[in-house]
Amino acid sequence: MSQRTMAVVGTGVIGNGWIARFLANGHRVFAYDPAPEAEANTRRMLDDSWSTLVQYGIHKDASKDNLTFVQNLEDAVAHADLIQENVPERETLKKQVLASIDHHAKPDAIIASSTSGYMPSVLQEACVKNPERVIVAHPFNPVYLIPLVEIAGGKQTAIATINEAKQIYDELNMKPLVMSGEIDGHIGDRLMEALWREALHIVNDGVATTEEVDKAIVYGPGLRWALMGPFLTLHLAGGNEGMKHMLEQFGPALKLPWTRLIAPELTEDLKKKVIDGTSAQCGEISIADMEHRRDRFLIKLMGLLEEEGFWPSERVLAYERNIDAVER
Repeated sequence: MSQRTMAVVGTGVIGNGWIARFLANGHRVFAYDPAPEAEANTRRMLDDSWSTLVQYGIHKDASKDNLTFVQNLEDAVAHADLIQENVPERETLKKQVLASIDHHAKPDAIIASSTSGYMPSVLQEACVKNPERVIVAHPFNPVYLIPLVEIAGGKQTAIATINEAKQIYDELNMKPLVMSGEIDGHIGDRLMEALWREALHIVNDGVATTEEVDKAIVYGPGLRWALMGPFLTLHLAGGNEGMKHMLEQFGPALKLPWTRLIAPELTEDLKKKVIDGTSAQCGEISIADMEHRRDRFLIKLMGLLEEEGFWPSERVLAYERNIDAVER
């Protein structure tokens, strides 16, 4: 894998995650964010997470010194092979930023939006120079560990752009999922949103606390979903006949009013329940410590997926060897 020049526009949680993944894979990164504390926040995040990345396994050319913060968007994107946009989820703002990126980027650069909701056809409307190289590349937090990136092209996106993007993200040790079409919210977020809405109803109605809802997922379906996802999990629920028997036996339940996909009104009372509940779950543990715990767990979980042949990764194996050596 040759060293590439990457640009990250917008350095919040997602943008910083991309920076960490790009650097860990040996690439140069130019970053731009107009916020006064942006660079300090990014470098603090890198210092905090770099030891985890080193244990996980980094490229021989990986270095935090490969990051350069610049003062304007033009300097950030001018020489980039891949430009990852991560500005707030406001359509007008995203279109303005993407149009500026399109204007200043070199013609063969891939322009990828990390948007969690907007379709690429909408975002590329403002890109009059090279709309065919605009895609959605939606990651999941923490970007430097979670392998999934949902790739979607718009009406004007070239197939060659999709293919090249898939190769780049694959080389970043990710699992690029090229969507067959485009839809608001893509795939993962739509599924998470459905669960989130139902969870809010359950807490709002006093059926369960935030901790009880989380336990219901962590110790139940979440364990199976981590390996197989919802469809294959239900396929096994049908016994020897698989999904055919499952649909025959449990299909009628779909007509029962179990779920309420319209979100409840986010009243002050509901907000208090959710805020107080999640704060109580963390107790005295800081957010930073919770993030470290999450990262350690994710790496171990990806190691289990590797063992079962679902997510082969030399990087996970290298991390486990490092951990074994430390424990010995």
